[in-house]
Order: sequence, then structure tokens, then C-alpha cells
Amino acid sequence: MNHMPTLNRRAFVIGSAAVGSGLALGLDIPFGPTVVRAADGSPEVNAWVVIRPDDTVVIRIARSEMGQGTLTGLAQLVAEELECDWSKVTTEYPTPGQSVARKRAWGDFSTGGSRGIRTSTEYVRKGGATARVMLIQAAANEWKVPASECTAASSVITHTPSGRTTTYGKVAEAAAKIEPPAEVKLKDPKDWKLIGKGVKRLDTADKTTGKMIYGVDVKLPGMLNAAIKACPVFGGKLKSFDEAKVTGMKGVKKVVKVGDNAVAVVADTWWHAKTALDALPIVWDEGDNVKVSSASIAKWLEEGFDPSQPAYIGNENGDAKAALAGAAKKVEAVYNYPYQNHATMEPLNATALYTADKCEVWCGTQNGEAAFAATLEASGLTADKCDVHKQMLGGGFGRRGQTDYVRQAVAIAKQMPGTPIKLLWSREEDMQHGAYHPVTQCKMTGAFDANNNLTALHMRISGQSILFSLRPEALVNGKDPATFAGLNATGEAAIGYSVPNLLIEHAMRNPHVPPGFWRGVNVNQNAIYLECFMDELAHSVGQDPLEFRRKLMAKNPKHLAVLNAVAEKIEWGKPAPQGVFRGLAQHMGYGSYVAGAAEISVTDGNKIKVHRIVAATDPGYAVNPAQIERQIAGSFVYGLSGLFYGGCTVKDGRIEQSNFDNYNSMRIAEMPKVESIIMPSGGFWGGVGEPTICVAGPAVLNAYFAATGKRIRSVPLRDQNITFA
Repeated sequence: MNHMPTLNRRAFVIGSAAVGSGLALGLDIPFGPTVVRAADGSPEVNAWVVIRPDDTVVIRIARSEMGQGTLTGLAQLVAEELECDWSKVTTEYPTPGQSVARKRAWGDFSTGGSRGIRTSTEYVRKGGATARVMLIQAAANEWKVPASECTAASSVITHTPSGRTTTYGKVAEAAAKIEPPAEVKLKDPKDWKLIGKGVKRLDTADKTTGKMIYGVDVKLPGMLNAAIKACPVFGGKLKSFDEAKVTGMKGVKKVVKVGDNAVAVVADTWWHAKTALDALPIVWDEGDNVKVSSASIAKWLEEGFDPSQPAYIGNENGDAKAALAGAAKKVEAVYNYPYQNHATMEPLNATALYTADKCEVWCGTQNGEAAFAATLEASGLTADKCDVHKQMLGGGFGRRGQTDYVRQAVAIAKQMPGTPIKLLWSREEDMQHGAYHPVTQCKMTGAFDANNNLTALHMRISGQSILFSLRPEALVNGKDPATFAGLNATGEAAIGYSVPNLLIEHAMRNPHVPPGFWRGVNVNQNAIYLECFMDELAHSVGQDPLEFRRKLMAKNPKHLAVLNAVAEKIEWGKPAPQGVFRGLAQHMGYGSYVAGAAEISVTDGNKIKVHRIVAATDPGYAVNPAQIERQIAGSFVYGLSGLFYGGCTVKDGRIEQSNFDNYNSMRIAEMPKVESIIMPSGGFWGGVGEPTICVAGPAVLNAYFAATGKRIRSVPLRDQNITFA
């Protein structure tokens, strides 16, 4: 069942560049006496900053906006150093084609792993600071005074001795011709005026008025629409189809083969295309994977717990096996985590226009450069003849970091040169041809001495590796380091506990169902595994779950700080209201320390009301606290939906869930009150969009045990006949 994908060299080279070296290239921006102009003719001070005569500041944003607030956060970083008038700031996306032509002037386009802001901070701030220095120098040159006598604030430059002033818009043309400084000094955090403020998002008005254009909204002159079906069994092939059966149907223009496993119908409207596609006789070669089911996958993963099976060690200290052998008491548990679909509001789509010497794509993507690489490969054209125009994303959560839909759109357009083709996946196609949260199981054993001190912990994860499938070049001697998120000895996803004897390992087993980066990725299941088992260990020796954790966290003060914060806020040390029960969890992911505490009630043994979740996060620095609060609340919608509803099952080699009638999401009435504690300690940049999602599940599961005395070790809860009250 193991599957190693083949790598196209062009995609590998550009794709790797897209992931790798943005920081080093962030300010490799062409300057000189020739003014580079924006589309409207306004001068470009540098690649990050365009200033119009009316003092409007256009900040270029390379990362993608999919609801998380990156657009506003990155603009804040640039504007802080630029010292511009925030009320006159707007943004635009550069294209990856432009970036490649300018030696990747905007750095990394990839938006995932909560990296959008945290790995951009230095070079985007330098972009703003460099532009500020150039603008001040231009004013000083006009006044024939030393630049050191001039200051800038709110897009106004002042000559301090004389009181003379001018605006950015008036000197932008001259500033664009100035040689940029080799070095610029960035502000000390204590001097920040915009970073750390909860300013309003820049994209809210257009979203609420319907002005915002998403990929699904793109319209081009003469555009046709395409609907597509791929083999329902992953790894299967397209054997044949009878085009004659649908050629005469209303609006149908063409039926085309797409790769070796899909067929598409092109028509005047998408509904006509889908109607014809549904009527099209198709014969699939489903292959041997048709024999695979959820049960066969689960059995195969369970076999990975056998000590004779190979496993990669992710974290080890002491001698856990010896300590377990000599333990006064042992506790053992096996947990399971399912496939989950991203279920974005906007199904996958892309619009492509191909001619013999040009190929353009319009789409929502989490990685413009990866989409660009896919366009090159699918079109067969060179980089100077291709481009991708990023649109706003109607949800991403990791799914739009992949490029299968882009390749399909280009492949279809290539068969109809000169005609724009909008490919839109149906909801069923989107559900059943995803890149799913990986399926895993985890067997855990804890050992105690005669005094009920935890002396050893052994965790053995059996299951899928995302990197094995998507980025095999990132494997380390065969090991997938991402599998151990939140369980590492050190780094941005380190374990919060110090155990004398520790062994955490991964028996890699890769079923045919393709895995993907699903919001929060591996911290989601690892937090449930570790934090629910920590509760089990505490209760097994009659200790309070909070105090049990505290004893093991003395050497990890930042982990402990967020845990203490939620415990204090939820009043852990005081009795809960009648019928209400509490649970705790903490974890680390994407450079941030997070913790959660839940209050729930249970009726009839299986109906859960989540009344309240308190969440704490230490992301180092907080660019926009208001956005962070919304990110935390939004992450709990995703995390709790996954906990209660989000499991995908496999039958006859295919995903069974096909739409929201059998892959549910939580409703507003089911959403608990969320209280956020943002406690940036400074000195590092952590992520925001994904870390907190992982603590919702274990906090609720631990509270459920407190309420019922029953341990739930497998999700989603719908499969345990547990629902929201």
C-alpha cells in the first residue's frame, strides 16, 4: 500500500524554491534611476510600496489571504516601518510571474503552516523601512537639507528645524529614483505604534458588500465552463467514455480526457457541463485499491504497533523500554484519528487561458509559486510565457496549497486554445478527491514507580506521512519530522513535559488515500494522544490533572505559563457550577505555546453542551490582537467540527462522504463561548492560525471523562453516538 510519487524536475525546482529561500531573497529588488510603475502609472518606491499622488499607499502582499487576516497583518508590518497613514493603505497581490522575472523580489509566496506573518516579518519590515528612508531622502534633496534633520509620520515628512512639510505622494516620484540604503535599522518593539494594535481588517468591507472577487467569481470574455470527474478510487485510471452520448446535449462544446484518470465536459454554463458529465457513460479501471476499506486500513495500522515492525525515532531520552519493564505500575491506551476533509466553503476551481505562446491562470491558491510551477508543467511553456493571477480564497486550510486543480484547468484549456476555461469541481468531487488529514493510531504506555512518579512514557504512532506523499525530498533519512509535531525535544513544536525515560516513534504506513496539510496538521492528533493520555495517567494514580502536569513542566516555563493562565481563568481550583465539568490541554505548535480549558455538561450520557472554552497563546509577538482572538475562535469551530463530525471513511477504495449531508460541520447554536488570553512574551515569532485548534479536542474529551467516567479514544464522536446537546 506504500506509494512514492514521481517528481517532475521543473515542479521540484520551482516548488522547492517556493518553500525554501524567501528570507534571503526578500529584498533582492531592482532599483535605479528608471522608475518602475504600477499598473495605474504610480511610482513604485520599491517592490513592496507603491505611492499614488493622492498619498494612497499600495502595499504588495505575496502571501495569500484566506480569512486568517494575513493581508492586514503583513500590511501592518510594512506600514509600521514605512510610517505611513494607515487610513490610506490598500493592498494588492504581485504575480509569481512578476516575482520570478524580478529574481523573486517578494520572497516566499507560500501560505501555510502559520508562516504567513511569522517568516515574513524581517524582510517585509525592511521593505517598509527602506521605502521610508528613500522618501525622506527625496524630501531632503528637494529642500537641500541633511536627511538626518527630517522625520516621517503618518505619510508626512517634516524638516524639524524649519517646520517645512511635504507628503509621501509629492515626493514618491523622486524617491523611486534614489539608490536604496544598503542597510536600514528596524524599530525596537517598544517603539511600535501599529504592530500590536487591533486595527480593522483591510478586506472586511469588500467581503461584506460582495465586491470581493474569489476564484469562483472570475469571468473572462468568451469564457466556457468545465465540470470534471476523476476515478473514484485513488490510483485508478480512466478506461473509456462514450462522448457521442452527450455531444448533442444543451450547451455542450467538448468532452476531453484530463490526464490518465479524469474526464471533463466543457459547456456554455457549468450546470450544462455538469448535467452532461453526469449523463456521460464512463468506464474506470479501479485497480487493486478497490479492495481497501477503513477496516483494512485500521488493521494494517494496528499491525504497526508490533515491536518487530520498523519505526522512526522522533524523540528519545533515557531508556524507556527498561523503565517500563521494571515499573511498579503501567498504564496503556490506544487512540485513533481519522481521515478528515478540508471542506472549504468554495469548491476547488481555476480559470485558464492557453495559446501557443501564453498561458494564464486565475485561481485562489495558498502558494502562487507552486501554482505557477504547475502551470509551466501542464502548459509546456517557459516561465516568461506563463503567469498566475491570485484571487481571494474561499477557504484553504491547507487544501489550496496543492495544485491538482490548476493542472487540470490548464490541461483542459490546452485542448481548446484561445478560449478561457473555468474549471469548477462539484461539491462531491471536492469531498471525494481531497488530500485528507492523515489517518493514524497511537499506542501509549506510561510507567510509575512505587511513589506514583511518572518514570517513563512510550508513544508509538502508526500511520500516514504527509511528507512521504507530497514532499519526499523533505524526509530525513526516510523519517517524516512533521509527524512528531508537539512531541519533539526542542524547536518550534516541542513537548512540554520532562519525563526521565521517553521514547516517541513512528511506524510509517501509507495507504492509497492521499494525505494533505489539514489546518493544524499533526498537532491535532498528537495533542489528543498526549493530553488525553496525560489525563489518564493522572487519574490512574489519583492525582489532579493540573498538578500532575505542573510537576512534569517545571523545565518548560512557557508551556506552563499558558496552562496556568487558562487554569486560573476557568477557576480550576474552585468547584464548577452544578452539572458542569472541566478539562485541560496544552501543546506547542508552529512556534507558539497554547493551552485550553473547557467547561461542558452531558445529558443522557451522550449529548454534550460545550459551555465555554478558555484559550491562551504565547506567539512571541502579537501583530494584531483582534485578529488573533478571531483566529482562536475560528480554530475552535474547525477543531470542534473535526472532533464531533469530521471523519472520512473508505469503502471499496473510495471516500464515502460526498457532501455536507454526511460530512457535517458545527452550527452557531453549538458554538461555545470562547475567552482568549493573548500573552506575547516577546523575542520570537510564533504562528496563530493553527496552533490553538489542537487543544479544543482534548480539553473537551478530558471534560467528558470528568463528567461520565468514560474515556473516548477514537474520533469523530458521531461514531461513538455522541452529539452536541
